[in-house]
Amino acid sequence: MADQIQEGGIHFPFPYTPYSIQKDFMTELYHVLEAGKIGIFESPTGTGKSLSLICGALSWLRDFEQKKQQEEARLLDLGIAPPNHLEESPNHTSTSQRASDALRPSGEPDWIAQFVQKKEERDMIDRLRDEQVKRKKREERLQQIRHNAHLRYAAKRMRQEEEEMERLLHLSKEMLAAASSGQSEEELGREEELILAEYESDEEKKTTSGVHEEDNEDLEEEHITKIYYCSRTHSQLTQFVHEVQKSPFGKETRLISLGSRQNLCVNEEVKRLGSVHLINDRCLEMQKNKHGSSSCDLGDKTEKKNKEEEKAKKRKLENRMSCPFYNYEQMQFLRDEVLMEVKDIEQLVVLGKEARACPYYGSRFAIPSAQLVVLPYQMLLHAATRQAAGIKLQGQVVIIDEAHNLIDTITSIHSAEVSGLQLCQAHSQLSQYMERYRKLLKAKNLMYIKQILYLLEKFVTVLGGNVKQNPNTQNLFQTGTELKTINDFLFQSQIDNINLFKVQRYFEKSMVSRKLFGFTKEYGGVSILSPSKEQSRLAGFQHFLESLQPGTGAAPSSPSREDESRPPEFGSPLMQIESFLAALTTANQDGRVIVHRHGSLSQSSLRFLLLNPSVHFAQVVKECRAVIIAGGTMQPVADFREQLLECAGVGTERVVEFSCGHVIPPDNILPIVLCSGPSNQPLEFIYQKRDLPQLMDEIGRILCNLCNVVPGGVVCFFPSYDYLHKVQAHWAQSGLLTRLTVKKKIFQEPSRANQVEQVLTEYSKCIKRCSQVRGVMTGALLLSVVGGKMSEGINFSDDLGRCVVMVGMPYPNIKSLELQEKMAYLDQTRPNSPGKSLIENLCMKAVNQSIGRAIRHRQDFASILLLDQRYSRPYILAKLPGWIRDQVSIKATFGPAFAALRKFHREKSDPS
Repeated sequence: MADQIQEGGIHFPFPYTPYSIQKDFMTELYHVLEAGKIGIFESPTGTGKSLSLICGALSWLRDFEQKKQQEEARLLDLGIAPPNHLEESPNHTSTSQRASDALRPSGEPDWIAQFVQKKEERDMIDRLRDEQVKRKKREERLQQIRHNAHLRYAAKRMRQEEEEMERLLHLSKEMLAAASSGQSEEELGREEELILAEYESDEEKKTTSGVHEEDNEDLEEEHITKIYYCSRTHSQLTQFVHEVQKSPFGKETRLISLGSRQNLCVNEEVKRLGSVHLINDRCLEMQKNKHGSSSCDLGDKTEKKNKEEEKAKKRKLENRMSCPFYNYEQMQFLRDEVLMEVKDIEQLVVLGKEARACPYYGSRFAIPSAQLVVLPYQMLLHAATRQAAGIKLQGQVVIIDEAHNLIDTITSIHSAEVSGLQLCQAHSQLSQYMERYRKLLKAKNLMYIKQILYLLEKFVTVLGGNVKQNPNTQNLFQTGTELKTINDFLFQSQIDNINLFKVQRYFEKSMVSRKLFGFTKEYGGVSILSPSKEQSRLAGFQHFLESLQPGTGAAPSSPSREDESRPPEFGSPLMQIESFLAALTTANQDGRVIVHRHGSLSQSSLRFLLLNPSVHFAQVVKECRAVIIAGGTMQPVADFREQLLECAGVGTERVVEFSCGHVIPPDNILPIVLCSGPSNQPLEFIYQKRDLPQLMDEIGRILCNLCNVVPGGVVCFFPSYDYLHKVQAHWAQSGLLTRLTVKKKIFQEPSRANQVEQVLTEYSKCIKRCSQVRGVMTGALLLSVVGGKMSEGINFSDDLGRCVVMVGMPYPNIKSLELQEKMAYLDQTRPNSPGKSLIENLCMKAVNQSIGRAIRHRQDFASILLLDQRYSRPYILAKLPGWIRDQVSIKATFGPAFAALRKFHREKSDPS
């Protein structure tokens, strides 16, 4: 039963009686959205953050839309247009007004100004009336579908009939083709598919989004203020949608879930390609074929063919290459179904299969009418992806959840790396492609292919290799890592005379990477030319291409059954080069190129590093009405302010910070900073001291004592995998490992991601078994790594994590060229030299993520042990989450700390 909460005059529907911190969260969120500000919200895991975001944001949207419609209705009755259509945020209104004043010519007669103003008002009135009509039509359509089962399933019956007809037609065509045509025509179709279309111009043209132009008007609807909610992972987005379904807004909210083609594609032929790049390119090509806009120009060859035969062949090729799920009428049906009822990605895919409609494009059609759009980070934060998806942020609200790693995410999205092996593979494959189709390719295509080959050769030269030799056997004379500005890199590579922007446009328009992959897949392991002089020239290339495959030599390899279980193809290596060039052409002073030479050429790489993520975030902040950056652990927030908001030009007056406590009682958590161990060994795990035997022994003694008094599971985090292995090897030699296994079974974080689930399952089973048997062994000890696979997103609730131990402070490697350049960049571009504090912030962000794994709900309890005296420094304590910082105690010696831990766990485990 939903509760109706009134807080400060605002009505918040809620599925149950909310905690006081949830009321505060929703109220503050409402005010930030109303004022059009940027909010940094912190709400610890287990405090109902998702529901607070849903109910707070959708309550504001409900009130905003209601006020907007009331104002529009009033103005329409009076015949007066609103000055800004109530869409601009308070921050945008004055700016737009000043802009319009500035554009008005000085000395203009009053009657002209009045005439222009009245015309603008009439136009606005007409637009408002049109929007009201469209809104009413949409509401009536959805209402009919919702309440009329006959209308709802009429389209489904029609689809089934069409499918049966298509199946019979396809069967008859196959029978006729088998009787009349040979294999050569099919092979010719594949050849045509691989050849590049004529590249007519270097000038950028408008690209179609795969929708008929005449249909665009049907998709346009009144401007609906939207909330864009994004998170890191597919599972987090699905969980959020389920929370919306359970909330009081679940029945009335028009929600649409967006995803990649890889997640939403229902065409099995395309899905089998595996690689995201290949699926995207294949899908786009199929849409062009659907609308007849990608016919290949084969030069003189096509002119010799009979026109009727050419038309028949073209129709056959287009039918084979167009997507059967790209049906506009069926996608309209899918759009209405999705808007009528909240669905997650999985439910959307099931609906797409049933409706024989593409969920990827169907969900995009629903964006204009949606109120809440759920999408992954990459789709919102990458401008080109955002534009391709049809996402318009002007005047909208953006909520970025799980935002503790937002800076790293933006940096990662806009960075790229390419290895020496990929460069050589791409050069070899593209050379063969050019030789194969030289006579069929137009001059522009040949020119650009030669430019790409030249770029690849020069990139390999920069690494110290030779593109004509096997990269696996090329040992580099000069090793090490260099960091260069983009201009220096281009000059050293001797490619500063090439227009990379034109080359990048050619990559995008010609789809040469996809064509090359198809070519390599078709001819990679067989002779690709008939016996001729050309074949003898290409024999060396073919042999070289085979030798470039990782783990193979010059000798041909025999077929193996292992091919059946081979992972999905990752596409042409030229796709990686395309990403690298895209990064080079989108940044100048904000980017660096890292030249990494290591051992052989195949192990060396070129990497583009983005130093200023705010460049890409600034556009989001500028266009949106309000932005909410939320997470369970946002401390320290200085990074968000300095690296994202201030660099993006956001004034301090527009930024609001909100942090709430935890829902657990204060005495359900015991955080302790321990300065020395049982043998009075000072605990300071600086790099110079942490390998000392006495310090590693002290960690073992502390854990032995803890395992005697802590029931269930103990999770111990180390600063690195290397240090964890060193300590474990030392314990095995000294006998401490044997002592630890008396009370706890020891588990270790696996090196492979696919083994994490298995280790966690065994860990959980062991703790459950020990709690039931109640023998000498009381649980399990899990040795993990900060920043590893178990420090984020893993739930160590209840007995799985009764104590979390943090060994040392996990500072990043100060000798890293990337980190040094980032610090120098911040010091040069920002006041107060924030470069030094960057290291501490990165360290404490990782600590906060790790220690937050234990407390997951209101009745949970746990102790937290920070093993390093540096945690006692005030400026370090200030960077802990508030709900932990307020309860932390500093213990100079081990005795009082152990007594407090024993008392805490005895009382919590046996309250009577």
